[in-house]
Amino acid sequence: MRIAFMGTPDFAVPSLAELIAAGHEIVAVYSQPPRPRGRGQKLTPSPVHAFAESMGLPVFTPDSMKAPGAIETFRSLDLDAAAVVAYGQILKAEVLEAPRLGCFNLHGSLLPRWRGAAPIQRAIMAGDRQTGVQIMRMSEGLDEGPILLSEVMDIRDDDTAATLSDRMAHVGAGLWPRALAAIERGGATPVEQMGEPTYAKKITPAEARIDWSRPAAEIDCHIRGLSPFPGAWFEGPDGARIKALMSRVEDGSGPAGQALDDHLLIACGSGAVRLTRVQREGKGAQATEEFVRGYAIAAGTVLA
Repeated sequence: MRIAFMGTPDFAVPSLAELIAAGHEIVAVYSQPPRPRGRGQKLTPSPVHAFAESMGLPVFTPDSMKAPGAIETFRSLDLDAAAVVAYGQILKAEVLEAPRLGCFNLHGSLLPRWRGAAPIQRAIMAGDRQTGVQIMRMSEGLDEGPILLSEVMDIRDDDTAATLSDRMAHVGAGLWPRALAAIERGGATPVEQMGEPTYAKKITPAEARIDWSRPAAEIDCHIRGLSPFPGAWFEGPDGARIKALMSRVEDGSGPAGQALDDHLLIACGSGAVRLTRVQREGKGAQATEEFVRGYAIAAGTVLA
């Protein structure tokens, strides 16, 4: 099949690799434009862009797929289908209808739960026990299209957004050959989404701060769901911002925010969480044992 691949982050790279390995003709790869990154703010291509170039594939990075010129270029590709994975732009009807068989999207949740920008983070933060990856036929609505193929996955007690995303990216990539084969032979039977939708809105900086008055289980999910980026954070005794990157629920009680020992067991509104990996601003991530040797938070300290 003649396919355009549309994706941007690391999550999308395994899908592109799988489509190449399956023997499809990748006519074009679309990705978000290079962005300034690092201390030097050097323009850096997205992970999908960099991988596509390494494979010798043509890459398009329009600022907007709503621009008439971008739409006309896309139409001129004479595509059988478009495979979309976390591209980061809304596609108009003119784009969705251009490929002969349509545009299809890999989404990281069990729709209609967690439509939108941050489904993996929101699932962990909400304490969900299961999630999944699904390929759907795209429509103009936000993740509202019918489902062609699904794979249900468990969310583990030690999953972070990073570990779950990596696992989902590879499981989801494996769905593409089956889905496209069914689409090509006319054997795909789309199933409309059922149930009340929930929305995975973009993570805001304000909600990353840890509220120690919440129950320990909620704080643990909050920490893991935001790890490693943007990172749930709290203020140390000297006001330094410290990211909590990994945690677990443990027994313990005390005033919310109080350190119950010298190794970052912190009391919550109910129960306690053990912070096992943290990062002080301007420093690298560290295991707690290493962190407390250089930055003590003594038992009895009450965090803001």
